Amino acid sequence: MPFLHSDPKRFSLQLKLVATLFALAPWIATAEEVALDTVVVSAPKVTDSSQNAPNTSKEGLTSQRATTSDSARLLQDVPGVSLYGAGGVSSLPAIHGLADDRIRIQVDGMDLVAACPNHMNSALSYIDPTNVASVSVFAGITPVSVGGDSIGGTIQVRSAAPEFSESDEETLRKAQASVFYRSNGNGYGGNLSASIATETVRLSYSGATARTENYSAGSNFKAAGSGTPGSPWLSGKEVASTAYQSLNQDFGIALKHDDHVLQLNVGMQHLAFEGFPNQRMDMTGNDSTQINLRYTGQYDWGELEARIYDQSTDHAMNMGPDRFTYGALGMPMLTKAKTLGAMTQGNIILSEQDILRIGAEYQQYTLNDWWPQAGGAMGPNTFWNVDFGTRDRLDTFGEWERFWNAELMSQIGIRSDIVKANAGAVQGYNATALWAVDAAAFNALEHQRTDENWDATALTRYTPDDTHIFEFGYARKSHSPNLYQRYPWSTQPMASLMNNFVGDGNGYIGNVDLRPEIAHTLSIMGDWHDAEQEQWTLKATTYYTHVQDFIDARRCDFGQCGGATNLSATTGFVNLQYVNQDARLYGLDLSGSTQLVNNDYGDFSATGLLNYVRGENKTTGNDLYNIMPLNMKLALIRQKNEWTNTAEIRLIDAKNHVSQVRNEMKTAGYGLVNLRSSYEWEHARLDISIENLFNHFYSQPLGGAYLGQGASMSSNSIPWGVVVPGMGRSINTALNVSF
Repeated sequence: MPFLHSDPKRFSLQLKLVATLFALAPWIATAEEVALDTVVVSAPKVTDSSQNAPNTSKEGLTSQRATTSDSARLLQDVPGVSLYGAGGVSSLPAIHGLADDRIRIQVDGMDLVAACPNHMNSALSYIDPTNVASVSVFAGITPVSVGGDSIGGTIQVRSAAPEFSESDEETLRKAQASVFYRSNGNGYGGNLSASIATETVRLSYSGATARTENYSAGSNFKAAGSGTPGSPWLSGKEVASTAYQSLNQDFGIALKHDDHVLQLNVGMQHLAFEGFPNQRMDMTGNDSTQINLRYTGQYDWGELEARIYDQSTDHAMNMGPDRFTYGALGMPMLTKAKTLGAMTQGNIILSEQDILRIGAEYQQYTLNDWWPQAGGAMGPNTFWNVDFGTRDRLDTFGEWERFWNAELMSQIGIRSDIVKANAGAVQGYNATALWAVDAAAFNALEHQRTDENWDATALTRYTPDDTHIFEFGYARKSHSPNLYQRYPWSTQPMASLMNNFVGDGNGYIGNVDLRPEIAHTLSIMGDWHDAEQEQWTLKATTYYTHVQDFIDARRCDFGQCGGATNLSATTGFVNLQYVNQDARLYGLDLSGSTQLVNNDYGDFSATGLLNYVRGENKTTGNDLYNIMPLNMKLALIRQKNEWTNTAEIRLIDAKNHVSQVRNEMKTAGYGLVNLRSSYEWEHARLDISIENLFNHFYSQPLGGAYLGQGASMSSNSIPWGVVVPGMGRSINTALNVSF
């Protein structure tokens, strides 16, 4: 079964799209005749309605890099954002309780798609934290110009924009190197980046590597009052399948002419190993190449951006060294995927008060997921989990933004998303009834589905004076099922258990007839601050979302996964099928900062963050899965000369609202104390931190079910009811030098 199939219609559509993008060239050449600086614009060209927390500033990003090699963790202090546990470099962000594919995640403008039945190769794993220059998070009301095929919001992560010299007579040379060490897990690594540029040409390279052994849980175990406190036999012990070894590289060339920049980047990832403690498999290899070609230009009428990108991924899973293997062969699971995308967007200045954004996007995604025979009952054939799965999108949008006066701004937009999905015929490991009956039933179905979705947003921002900002908005958003929700077909428990990207330990079966999710969101935001926005600020956002046809799960009652035990069990792992139901989510985000005192001892300030979200399945009356409980972060910051010192406390409430259909486990509340310090001089920076100062044992609320087997454990059998524990005390150091 070949990976690339010849399809004249799909190939023709690719050629037409590429031709359309580059057909803009004559128009661009004509527009160059008028200089942009002749246009007077009183309103900003792009309204940034993203949530920018302190850790997404340059200083915040730099301090976070010393503690993590997971780019998703750079978002952990953004209001409304939480993180699903996964591998050490592959956490899955959630915005207001909606995670993974329900969020649009862009890495340097590329919409990257996880190519794994466990979503191990998440989008943000393809960029190392040391290469992240800026982060924008659109929670609440997401403009249609940055949304699409998502109901939870948008995350945009970008590397540094190309920098050129001021004249061809001089050459701009820059280089940066860093190393780090983290005591818990014996983690170490580093990065190197360099660039050379003239006024018109820039060449660049960046590379980052990181590796660690399994980390250890905290040893200060205390039985808590509410919730399940965890497993004391894991206190202070090694947490299996948490090791990883990664390498990310990027080569770039950029050309500049006046106000026009053409940029080509080639990124390569080699993940030699990444353990996943809440999955039944580990990632034993992930090799990916991303090619990203981007054009940006400034004209008298506004801005133009066009992009074409391509990603090819080879992904492998098997049972890592901490787990049982199936005989001597293990249980290999392989995936190949290819993503081709293109977009063009114009930001058109209609007047001093009006901006029109129009654009089109296309994405073609192809997936093959197969499991080679492993002897015994698992052979002699190859098991095809998804054979030639395709998911193609064609989007168009228009958005009008008007500044009615200095106090009032409005933004309305509409977007059309057409999503076409399909998959080929499948087969099991052999022709016995164990596999053949389900395969025949699936092959008899019509697999192709076309969803004609549309989004609409309306936002009003009122700024009565220099100290207040108020926003009110409504959004209708839609999201079509992914391939792993539609096409996994086997009801055999072993096979279904391997299709799970939420980390709850259960088995999942696809549903070809799933309908797209449609979310209606209302959001109100208030922002209070001093006139200069330097002394204090307080921001509050409240939201309510109703999701029609929310993709949740029901207990499987057919094929090999049915039976009274599976339907009635209140403990243990169960087999589920994806199903459309209705849901609602609502909550509150609070964030603030204030300067306390500035004297001879330093400049002292404090920051705070509080998040609350509640998710309910309105069809069943059940709670939604993996909803972060009430949590708070408080930090005291001292700055003096080259020193910055931070003392931070994180408080997380018990998780008592859990998904009964999944037998989700409760967790106890806990508090963590972190200390961080940095010293900067002319061309260098030293970071030192102690995470989890008191070595407190805790179970991660979104960590999922613990399925690993550690070398320090006396038994290889993991009982149900154990949540992945968090990391114990770690002393981290990082040194960065620039030239």
